[in-house]
Amino acid sequence: MDYSTKKIAEIIAGILHGEGSNGVEELLIDSRKLSNAEVSLFFAIKGDRHDGHKYLPELFDKGVRSFVVSSMPSSIETFKGACFIVVENTLNALQALCAFHRTQFAIPVVGITGSNGKTIVKEWMYQLLRDDKNIVRSPKSFNSQVGVPLSVWQLNKEHELGLFEAGISMPHEMVKLAPIVNPSIGVFTNIGEAHSENFESQEQKVQEKLRLFDNCKHIIYCSDYELIDQAIGNASASINRFSWSRKSKADLQIGKISIEETETTIQGVYDNDFIDITIPFTDDASIENVIHCWALMLLLKYNNEQIKERMVRLSPIAMRLELKEGVNNCSVINDSYNSDLGSLAIALDFLNQQKQHPNKTLVLSDILQSGKNKEALYQEVANLVNEKGVTRIIGIGKDISSEQDKFTIKGAFFNSTEEFLKVYDNSYFKDETVLLKGARPFGFEAINKALQQKAHKTVLEINLNAIVHNLNYYRSKLKPETKIMAMVKAFSYGSGSFEIANILQFHHIDYLAVAYADEGVELRKAGITVPIMVMNPEEDGYDAMIEHNLEPEIFSLGSLSLFENSIKKHTIDKAHPIRIHIKVDTGMHRLGFDTSEINELIVRVKNNPSLQIASVFSHLAASDDIEHKDFTLSQINKLEAAHAIMQAQVQAPIMKHILNSAGIANYNEAQFDMVRLGIGLYGVGANEEEQQLLQNVSSLRTTISQIKTVPANETIGYSRVGKANSDMRIAILPIGYADGLNRKLSNGKGYVMVQGKLAPIVGNVCMDMCMVDITTIAAKEGEEVLIFGNEHSILSVANAIGTIPYEVLTNVSRRVKRVYYQE
Repeated sequence: MDYSTKKIAEIIAGILHGEGSNGVEELLIDSRKLSNAEVSLFFAIKGDRHDGHKYLPELFDKGVRSFVVSSMPSSIETFKGACFIVVENTLNALQALCAFHRTQFAIPVVGITGSNGKTIVKEWMYQLLRDDKNIVRSPKSFNSQVGVPLSVWQLNKEHELGLFEAGISMPHEMVKLAPIVNPSIGVFTNIGEAHSENFESQEQKVQEKLRLFDNCKHIIYCSDYELIDQAIGNASASINRFSWSRKSKADLQIGKISIEETETTIQGVYDNDFIDITIPFTDDASIENVIHCWALMLLLKYNNEQIKERMVRLSPIAMRLELKEGVNNCSVINDSYNSDLGSLAIALDFLNQQKQHPNKTLVLSDILQSGKNKEALYQEVANLVNEKGVTRIIGIGKDISSEQDKFTIKGAFFNSTEEFLKVYDNSYFKDETVLLKGARPFGFEAINKALQQKAHKTVLEINLNAIVHNLNYYRSKLKPETKIMAMVKAFSYGSGSFEIANILQFHHIDYLAVAYADEGVELRKAGITVPIMVMNPEEDGYDAMIEHNLEPEIFSLGSLSLFENSIKKHTIDKAHPIRIHIKVDTGMHRLGFDTSEINELIVRVKNNPSLQIASVFSHLAASDDIEHKDFTLSQINKLEAAHAIMQAQVQAPIMKHILNSAGIANYNEAQFDMVRLGIGLYGVGANEEEQQLLQNVSSLRTTISQIKTVPANETIGYSRVGKANSDMRIAILPIGYADGLNRKLSNGKGYVMVQGKLAPIVGNVCMDMCMVDITTIAAKEGEEVLIFGNEHSILSVANAIGTIPYEVLTNVSRRVKRVYYQE
């Protein structure tokens, strides 16, 4: 359907300023995700900590000419040729436009909600039905207040079925999403604890989610969830209910569930017939998700023999993009389990977050079941690749190879993965970021394996979504004008360097802080451009700091003299003096100026036009301990006094900052101009309440190398301190104190998690391995083991050895492979 800005203004009840334009095809809410400026309409959405209006000039410079705003820019003369649609609320306008767009299509639509499983159910429904229908579906897990409308906007005249998921975290949100999805069939997956803190009760949460199905003809649900069953029982009689149950009478009555080593057979009764399916999964969540899909296919009148044939071919759903270290100084992004335009755009945005290499290569398979003819499809892909700044494309598949003339960047094309691997050698990729984006039938796992550094059985997984969640949690605690300095020193608390800095820069962090100059230089070389403070500058690093625009902490008159000596060797533009940060000792008695030295410091800096004081700051000694509240308040007061003395003598504004993560939680009134976010960013809260609101970032995992039975009374490990009091079944794990598993966890003091159960460490932790007691756990060799993570917190590990989570995180050796992922 063709949309002009004039037509859109009518739909969203906005006031059009400017001549307007025709051919709006893409809706944009994030300035960083622009792909086709000429046909994009940008919605300047306001949030608690962000305002899309500030990105209008940037987008205009990139070619965007159509904007939906809640207020006109003050410098309208700089937007020559642009048109603005002014509305009261830009988010409401986005939703209204997409709700209108939905009314233009009479195709059946499946709307999916619930606490868990929405994305898996949607993707499996797509796998099961794609042979028969041209399907449009939500990209990845686009189920939010902005994700749902952007998903529905994809609808076009070629589509025959829609699959859209919708999630809420607050009351009154689903009523806004319901008319956008307007499903004819509803699927309510389950109800759980997610986002419960924002609802009065589970009953209220169920009722709010049910609003998605107000106008449904059919609703599929599991009646074993009593709250869902009761709520649907009280719903409109015009909705046809399709229930399934393991416990009681239902439309699809589940009988015996037989779990084998790699597959599960599910028996049931439907329409008085005994039916069954077999699926290649064994976990409870997958079984529940599959039964929802089974119910949908039965509702759509599929023959169960056809259903059986398709169910056995279901593929696992990759819920995340993974970033790993590759051969020849490459970074490898693995998203090689599906390939469609929506997820390709998301993966390319993730690729663009990575600034560590100037060259970016896309390895792309044929895009299957797009609903478009291949000439139009690959022209669209070529345009997207150009817009996203990809420097090389490797196309794999007969369709993309036949359309290779559409791509103007450097490339190579192969009919199959096997054909590519025949010409691949170790020099094919070097000093670049490589994105693997392939449909599952193309088997890109083989390319991923060839590109990775030597495989490690022990890995530290870093959840980039959790980093962003925690950053936004702390942002919500701050005033809009308060800046955030993120601590990425000590290899980002063991989590990585440029990988973490890239995601923070992408999400508009104000400052980064490192411990030493070489850490900052590494970030600059990886493409990090935000201001970086060096907290432990050393004399031999000053020249590198000046060269790479790093800002040193100055903590004494001696350190100031050394830095001034280095400055003399460089030509400094007096219009752009070097920014320094003054550390004041307010009672911690570590680095920092004493109050008596401040006047001399000011005179020295004022007499040196090459220097500018960017901030004055201090460290809190006990912000996490309320018993020391008076001492902490005295530190805050001393910093304010020192800042007042400096600011009175200096014309340029000087920032002040003292709060760390715990300080934000306990002394929020002292946030001043900036806060320094450290361990909280990595998922460790200042108290139990905050811990519940943060997300775990790091998970240390390994696998079982060997299992053996140790007879009673025999010893295990060095020094023979581990003893089997009875016959004991032990697992040997390839992780030891050289990897960061503290030796104090030896001999029953520490635990790991196997199959969701705690297993004690037996004997002494060795340099490269350890042994755990799995006598009561039916584990197998090669099975995964969790050292710490969501189910076994890093705090419990720290408590076991009498230390703090900082130490546990930073002690994870660099030889442990880091895997970064984004859901």
